[in-house]
Amino acid sequence: MWNFLLFFVFGYSQKYSKAEDAVLIQAKKLDSLMMNNDSEIVNLFCSDVSFGHSNGWIQNLGDFKKDFSSKKVIYKEIRQTEISELKQNKNTVSLRRTISVAGSYKNNDFKMKLALLEIWIKKKSVWKLWSRQSVEIKP
Repeated sequence: MWNFLLFFVFGYSQKYSKAEDAVLIQAKKLDSLMMNNDSEIVNLFCSDVSFGHSNGWIQNLGDFKKDFSSKKVIYKEIRQTEISELKQNKNTVSLRRTISVAGSYKNNDFKMKLALLEIWIKKKSVWKLWSRQSVEIKP
């Protein structure tokens, strides 16, 4: 039993660089602020951020602010289920992860699994989201 537990804890642990750890913290904060519909979320974004949504929407920062404040989409749950790739090149980190989301769009409930590609850039010692693309993973 203990051997299994040790393998589970240590066999799957990954070492990330300080920058990669910082980006993972920012991604977790992003999910939390999105789920809580907290306007502080915009502080995580570069001014020229770009969002590509699974339904084909493309948003810039202005579009995001308008839609976010209107509560057009309300997230009830955002849960990260996997990190499939995390790599750094100087002041840029690319993060591929999978999340499960549930919420409502114009009062219609939805639940889906999304594959995300996020590009984070370090600006004045803070990691900011520069680009995010999501694709729905069909069961």
